[in-house]
Amino acid sequence: MTVILLRHGRSTSNTAHTLAGRSEGVDLDDKGREQAAGLIDRIGDLPIRSVVTSPLLRCRRTVEPLAESLCLEPVIDERIAEVDYGEWTGRKIGDLAKEALWRVVQAHPSAAVFPGGEGLAQVQARAVAAVREHDRRLALEYGGENGGDALWVACTHGDVIKSVIADAYGIHLDGFQRVTADPGSVSVVSYTPLRPFVLHVNHTGARLSSALRAGPPPKGQSQKDEPQKDEPHEPVSELPPTDAVVGGSTD
Repeated sequence: MTVILLRHGRSTSNTAHTLAGRSEGVDLDDKGREQAAGLIDRIGDLPIRSVVTSPLLRCRRTVEPLAESLCLEPVIDERIAEVDYGEWTGRKIGDLAKEALWRVVQAHPSAAVFPGGEGLAQVQARAVAAVREHDRRLALEYGGENGGDALWVACTHGDVIKSVIADAYGIHLDGFQRVTADPGSVSVVSYTPLRPFVLHVNHTGARLSSALRAGPPPKGQSQKDEPQKDEPHEPVSELPPTDAVVGGSTD
């Protein structure tokens, strides 16, 4: 199964340079609303089966146009909510950068626990568990025993996405600051029984569909546009979907 990790559009807190955290009522700004509406053109033509979202307003606003165009009811999941930043919530980023904990968050995030809030290791544990659980649910619903693929969207927050990407890459949480997730960006992870494949990170282009390949069809169904027998190359699609191509992709 393949998940599109969507960060909410730009919010009023982003432009105010404050840490919104779980503050109530933080909405999208004008650019954020444009980013939300633009998702219909960017990913709306993909065969998306489900939209899961953080309960916070800025995420719900981001997926509303897309979900309506796809005739899908967004599923709200608390486990992909924003980090509980505790006493840091609502403060200016510039002021937080002067705190001793800031350096821990930068260099050793697995040890960072926000005063009155949660630790980043807790965030990664709950978020990865949620993504993998939804992925298994959709695999059973749409893939079944034939192993077909299904595409779904999880709309969440920057540090949450970075922690999920770090897990998919198999890197320690202390490396997650190397990952970028801008407002309105999408990152794509394909989960297989053997390993996840990270297909895109921080994609902010006009359309994702031109760069996102569909998963293999269920067994017994024909593959469209198969190479003809007289073509000289061996189709890579004969490889198991869990295997990486030695030497790199040939597409």
